[in-house]
Amino acid sequence: MAISLQKGQKISLTKESAGLSRMIVGLGWDEVEQKRRGFFAPKPQDIDCDATAFLLKDGKLTDKSDIVYFGNLTHKSNSVIHMGDNLTGEGEGDDEQIAVDLSMVPKEYDRIVVVVNIYQAEKRHQHFGLIKNAFIRIVDARNNKELCKYNLSENYEGMTAMIFGEIYRHDEEWKFNAIGQATNDGSIGELAGRFK
Repeated sequence: MAISLQKGQKISLTKESAGLSRMIVGLGWDEVEQKRRGFFAPKPQDIDCDATAFLLKDGKLTDKSDIVYFGNLTHKSNSVIHMGDNLTGEGEGDDEQIAVDLSMVPKEYDRIVVVVNIYQAEKRHQHFGLIKNAFIRIVDARNNKELCKYNLSENYEGMTAMIFGEIYRHDEEWKFNAIGQATNDGSIGELAGRFK
């Protein structure tokens, strides 16, 4: 049975699943039903959340090519692959997935931070207060066994981005830290600035 994590809780992925090398980071969310502002007002736009992985060296983002997102689906090492952009968040299960092969992550990278931002949030007047049932989960790709799941249940009214969690290397072990930090960053570039 998967471990249900709380904010700030850490677990050892390699202890939970011996021999773990390939895993899926699944992210999901549902949109709160938005009301029209008037009879003739247009239907509100779907909320487009975008998942991104930052590969860090000594805790720092040192190169643009270390950002894996809808515009750069595969890291140059082939160790992190974004599985494609979901523009609406509709459907059951994961809305976006990032595949990670821990055995292929070059030694100079010590952590992979997973973030989600709302595309054009300011322009569309959207924020995480319009999102419900948000989660991040780690799945062993060998057998599709869910190792851990972190449900983000707080009220994030007015926030436009979220640092969901991080996978990090510690003493040759891979661990996961559930972060759940909401921010007002308006783009992937602004989020990236936090790790420089």
